[in-house]
Amino acid sequence: MKNNQIIIASHNPVKLQAAKNGFIQIFPGNDFVWIQEDAPSGVSKQPFSDAETLQGAINRVQFIQKNFPEAAYWIGIEGGIQFDDENQMCAFAWVVIKNSELIGKARSGTFFLPPQIAGLVKSGLELGEADDLVFGQKNSKQNNGAIGLLTGDILTRTSLYEHAVLLALIPFLNPVLYK
Repeated sequence: MKNNQIIIASHNPVKLQAAKNGFIQIFPGNDFVWIQEDAPSGVSKQPFSDAETLQGAINRVQFIQKNFPEAAYWIGIEGGIQFDDENQMCAFAWVVIKNSELIGKARSGTFFLPPQIAGLVKSGLELGEADDLVFGQKNSKQNNGAIGLLTGDILTRTSLYEHAVLLALIPFLNPVLYK
């Protein structure tokens, strides 16, 4: 690989660590240079649907690719929520990874939020803000996130996103099948 730069469209340490963990597993021994850049999502501050969340990740990748065309990979991660048929709120994230030839997309696992948190999000708070309020935390979205708070850190926001990073990297492991 002539260029080993990976641009991630976030300064959130959780997103960076999830991406690093995934790339290390898929491409062991590569010495990547990680660059974090802010990128607008072009969607709501708190995406409220699967489609809006995916679009936010895609928009972030397109922005950093346009501004850093020399990179080997561009990564966008967008967390979102949506309601199921019973009006229960669930949380998840979309990961989009692109290089000059391929794009990989994957959604994280989905989990349901407690009614108290869901009510705060419905009232206009971002999920991270609602988590902080309910759990008496500060900036949990850059730490263990809702999933960490709800599972006692058995799963964390990093581990939840890491699986989606691994899934989004499948096309890069099998380029002939995805071109």
